[in-house]
Amino acid sequence: MSTPSSTLSRAQHQAVRELLRINPLVEELASLFSDAGEQLYLVGGSVRDALLGRLGHDLDFTTSASPDRTEELLHKFSRAVWAIGKEFGTIGASRTVDGREWVVEITTFRADSYSPDSRKPVVAFGDNLHDDLIRRDFTVNAMAIDVINKGFIDPHGGLGDLSREVLRTPSPPEVSFSDDPLRMMRACRFAAQLGFSIDPASFRAMQEMHERISIISPERVRDELSKLLCSDTPRPGLNMLVDSGLADLVLPELPAMKLERDDHFRHKDVYEHSLTVLDQAIALEKGRDFKDGHPNPNHQPDLVIRLAALLHDIGKPATRGLEGNKVTFHHHDVVGARMAKRRLKALHFPNSVVDAVSQLIEQHLRFHGYGEAEWTDSAVRRYVRDAGDQLEHLHILTRSDCTTRNARKAERLRRAYDELEARIDELAAQEELKSIRPDLDGNQIMSILGVPPGPQVGKAYNYLLNLRMDRGPLGADEAEHELRAWWDQQGDKGSSH
Repeated sequence: MSTPSSTLSRAQHQAVRELLRINPLVEELASLFSDAGEQLYLVGGSVRDALLGRLGHDLDFTTSASPDRTEELLHKFSRAVWAIGKEFGTIGASRTVDGREWVVEITTFRADSYSPDSRKPVVAFGDNLHDDLIRRDFTVNAMAIDVINKGFIDPHGGLGDLSREVLRTPSPPEVSFSDDPLRMMRACRFAAQLGFSIDPASFRAMQEMHERISIISPERVRDELSKLLCSDTPRPGLNMLVDSGLADLVLPELPAMKLERDDHFRHKDVYEHSLTVLDQAIALEKGRDFKDGHPNPNHQPDLVIRLAALLHDIGKPATRGLEGNKVTFHHHDVVGARMAKRRLKALHFPNSVVDAVSQLIEQHLRFHGYGEAEWTDSAVRRYVRDAGDQLEHLHILTRSDCTTRNARKAERLRRAYDELEARIDELAAQEELKSIRPDLDGNQIMSILGVPPGPQVGKAYNYLLNLRMDRGPLGADEAEHELRAWWDQQGDKGSSH
């Protein structure tokens, strides 16, 4: 594919300008590898981002040097060198320049492919740049800059595709997606991250070959899905994931929601509602600090809230029912929490993420369960205690779940939740809401009642905890009085010896 010389010249100028911005780091690397008789190229996403004017602090290179030789040379460049990816030909290093830390990863020319039934790529090192580039996922990532000779290399028309914002494979898509089926998910991720479309031939190949994604390990699928969700606008990537058929295998609960309309019949379907909730959650997430709810200028994408927003209604298809002419989804929160836990575990998400997301899904209707009544102190305490360290996430999810087109209803819900948060702040100023405990601990309970450890102590503890929730701090004396009164009413007190 040819590119107009004026466009190429501007792109080259932009790329070189970005490289000059980080000198002398690149120049030093270029000299190291040149003196060793090796080739070195900035490649992949680093070139793409340089051309887009947003080169970050992670730089990817490819080289003719073997992994052992690369590691040897990098030790001359930095004290911080790691070889975790050496099996795949990658050696990493970090270096601080003018107060900024740069991370460099240098990979030997390579060509990865999969056998038909393998979950792991077969690593084969190459001996030239052009063979390396044609094996890359998309043309926009198959450009290189020769940092030794300052040349711009674009054998597959990546620059033209970049200007048109199109994703296209350097080799025929059937070959590319067969070599590494995860590239189909990368297309979805780049659609979200870059806002690019995919060319028709590549998308048809995705639809025809989507079942091949099943050979990819859950960890690699999880990582691509996480990157997609943590982009600024995940919706286009999620739509591509569903429309290509990939979601049927990696996240089947997502397309399943397209079959169900929501209970108000005011959204296209539960699927569209869930994407809207995700959009709204991202907007709120960017404006809040999860520690205190204040605006967060140093925002980092939060995977937990995004997974919870996307999956909060996955229990609806399984719980759909009819009461007269009204569609119901009773207990879809509880069912959805169990479904989310199973799916996230199957994708090998960390337990902390699995537990947090399933908890949020199970609790996402809690606010609405209180109806229009004014929140009592007891209700506020229970809401905060049950949410635990997910309270800020629950605030965001609950607010985002309002997608009604009825402006008056939306404003009423917003004000109601404003009032709840104000009540939480008010009570939090008086009590330690997030760590509410009874006024007496287990040892004190056993001493007062004269009982050993056992079920009765747990029952007494829960009784005092409920009192604490309902009435606030009692103090030790009143708590003891209430405990003794409760104990006197117990029919089966068990052994006190």
